[in-house]
Amino acid sequence: TSFSTPKKKKRDDGMREHVTGCARSEGYYKIDKKDKLKYLNNSRAFAEEPPADTQVRTCPLLIAGRRSEQRRLLSSFTGSCDSDLLKFNQLKFRKKKLKFCKSHIHDWGLFAMEPIAADEMVIEYVGQNIRQVIADMREKRYEDEGIGSSYMFRVDHDTIIDATKCGNFARFINHSCNPNCYAKVITVESQKKIVIYSKQHINVNEEITYDYKFPIEDVKIPCLCGSENCRGTLN
Repeated sequence: TSFSTPKKKKRDDGMREHVTGCARSEGYYKIDKKDKLKYLNNSRAFAEEPPADTQVRTCPLLIAGRRSEQRRLLSSFTGSCDSDLLKFNQLKFRKKKLKFCKSHIHDWGLFAMEPIAADEMVIEYVGQNIRQVIADMREKRYEDEGIGSSYMFRVDHDTIIDATKCGNFARFINHSCNPNCYAKVITVESQKKIVIYSKQHINVNEEITYDYKFPIEDVKIPCLCGSENCRGTLN
């Protein structure tokens, strides 16, 4: 009852000879290791071999020279007038790791999750660009709604950024009379933006603060920064 299955022969060109005459009716059959290695070696060599006209050996000294050239260009850009634009593009490409949590100064605060060197862009103050008239109307409406904190940042005489309901983590930065950051207005593609810069080295889990520079008013807002040279009020 047991019949020995005839061995499947191979043709002269290396292809397997199909007994039934059709490869699909043969089903699955194993490939010899020799044939498999021969096929893999041929395909690997074909894949790794570059075209004849592009076979150029890369010299390590050439790579090092290119890297030094890139560093030189970067340093020259940084020292030019376009340094803010370059830093802003870097900030967009790789944002700083920040988090907001409860602050000992006031309510919520923004903290660094990575070391930040001095004179670096920390975060952009994002919000809606509105005019002074709209800002006055919104300020009254926010008071009626019970929103005590103000998240409006003046860019110039006509433009104010409102981050109360459309903003990012920058609105959680608290005021300090001895801050580790400062705010600066830069122009990117003919549009003014507010960016928070670091004044000094900022350690991990250190709270990010800057001076609000509120105008002097009769009704004083108490300052709770707790620094040695605290002025006592925000305005």
